[in-house]
Amino acid sequence: MHYYTYELAHALLHPIRLMTRTFKAQLETPINPFATTDLAKNMAAACEVFEGMTRRYGKPEFGIKEAKVQGVGVPVREEIVLRKPFCNLLHFDRDKTALGERSDPKVLLIAPMSGHYATLLRGTAEAMIKEHDLYITDWADARDVPLYEGSFDLDDFIDYIIEFIQFLGPNTHVIAVCQPAVPALAATAVMAANDDPCQPASLTMMGGPIDTRRNPTQVNKLAEEKALSWFKNNVIHYVPFPNAGYGRKVYPGFIQLTGFMTMNLERHTEAHMKLFENLVKGDCDSVNQHKAFYEEYLAVMDLPAEFYLQTVKTVFQDHALPKGEMMHRGQRVECSAIRKTAIMTVEGERDDICGLGQTEAAHDLCSNVPPDEHFYYVQQGVGHYGVFSGRRWSTEIQPRIREMIRTIHFKRRTKSETTKTPQPSRPLQQTRENIVDWRAPNGAVNGVASEGSGR
Repeated sequence: MHYYTYELAHALLHPIRLMTRTFKAQLETPINPFATTDLAKNMAAACEVFEGMTRRYGKPEFGIKEAKVQGVGVPVREEIVLRKPFCNLLHFDRDKTALGERSDPKVLLIAPMSGHYATLLRGTAEAMIKEHDLYITDWADARDVPLYEGSFDLDDFIDYIIEFIQFLGPNTHVIAVCQPAVPALAATAVMAANDDPCQPASLTMMGGPIDTRRNPTQVNKLAEEKALSWFKNNVIHYVPFPNAGYGRKVYPGFIQLTGFMTMNLERHTEAHMKLFENLVKGDCDSVNQHKAFYEEYLAVMDLPAEFYLQTVKTVFQDHALPKGEMMHRGQRVECSAIRKTAIMTVEGERDDICGLGQTEAAHDLCSNVPPDEHFYYVQQGVGHYGVFSGRRWSTEIQPRIREMIRTIHFKRRTKSETTKTPQPSRPLQQTRENIVDWRAPNGAVNGVASEGSGR
């Protein structure tokens, strides 16, 4: 019922948005003698803020047309290399006529299926395209998937990952951002247990909820405190007509977005007040930066109900993976079976969605990975989104991932028992001094309490 109410409210606001847009155009037209007055500027700014806050944002485009490879501009073309009902495997194909033949590592970037489109990782992809043969999972909006395509749950998510890795072949490096860290680790474990020749050369998990019992956040506590029946009764709805997925049970994107917004309501309110002020002043750069962020942030997609509910139960309530109780298609997921995949985890010091230590837990589970193939890094001064986007990502995190991938790639191709190139970051050894302790009450990083480290 909530979904129909949301759709009705959006339809009722449509003519008001049109009138607001028309009124704004009249206020700003050069033939309006009052266009430069403070009153007209304030009214026009208010109209634009209202229109931006009430309209629906469609799926953004990646829009990556060029990559700088060793200083040379190389055209980039997006191509779908594998189609599935709930996901397309997208390849950023770099023009070989301009690039020449390169043996860059193949990288599968697994985007989160948690409400936002894969384009949320645009900055992540832009940094990786330069020196990697990059593929990304482009998840479909469940409201656009017809019922005859069947259901989609966490087991299907794992199956998709395995199929994508097998499609790309041996020596593929996998990066999972946030939510897919658990299914990516599970998929790697299943492939290892089955001695799959295509098991990943490396797996990087960034801000993922491997073990939410460690340093739990408000998001984790909510998922654990509420019974699964509460989620079924309160956040699961049917896709309304006339969408292609009419009748499908989903976790609507607008509910997810409401949760995101209320977590930091004061910050979002201040951002829109600042937008109003910048519109009045005519500060175009600040206005464009605001719009670029919210064009992406407010574009949300529906999740299949089966996937959402199974994830809540398996990951956040039962903690099945760290307990060694997770099952996939009747097979127990044993992370200790992983021996041929290097493991890297990246966490944000101020992450309020996946607390410190939750992703690091993967190292304890993957106990049979060689010690020099464990990599653990905490980025100081960033929250959840700063782990995979922004300046710190491009200047401090991505270079470490790049070097890890090349280190392992070299080792696998030469079939060497030891690494021949410099290690990108400190590997985990038997003695684990000078690393982040997620139990530390003061948020100490690398043994030193940083300024403003409280979350």
